[in-house]
Amino acid sequence: MFGKSAKGSKNPSSSASSGGHNDQKIRSARVDTLIGKGTTIDGDLRFSGGLHVEGVIKGNLAADGDDATLILSEHGHIQGEVRVPSMVLNGMIDGDVFASGKVELFEKARICGDVYYNLLEMAVGAEVNGKLVRQKPESLAYAAPAASASDEK
Repeated sequence: MFGKSAKGSKNPSSSASSGGHNDQKIRSARVDTLIGKGTTIDGDLRFSGGLHVEGVIKGNLAADGDDATLILSEHGHIQGEVRVPSMVLNGMIDGDVFASGKVELFEKARICGDVYYNLLEMAVGAEVNGKLVRQKPESLAYAAPAASASDEK
């Protein structure tokens, strides 16, 4: 039902009713945790699995596990460093991004910071105000530095 369809099925109403092809692609990812629009988290956050953010996170975000995915919707906003294996972004991040896997930037994506990535897909209209630095996956230990920084306190 949600993002799953029979092979070869071309149901035009599925992409039209969901707001277009991009929303269908975003919706097909597994979501374990939702931070809804109107919710603000003030502090660092660690997650595993799929995290969908429609609200605001004021703090660093780090993922546990190689299969974790961050989905940041159009109204979502993260103010801090992001360390994840993969992400789908259509919202705003104020901070550096470290992704050992794939970074997908849709047309309303805005990043004010450097992006360290392995694979990058960027739509027309997306913005990165910082450096784009391609790195091999093994050189992007996305979770370790965030964990060690909190252990020093």
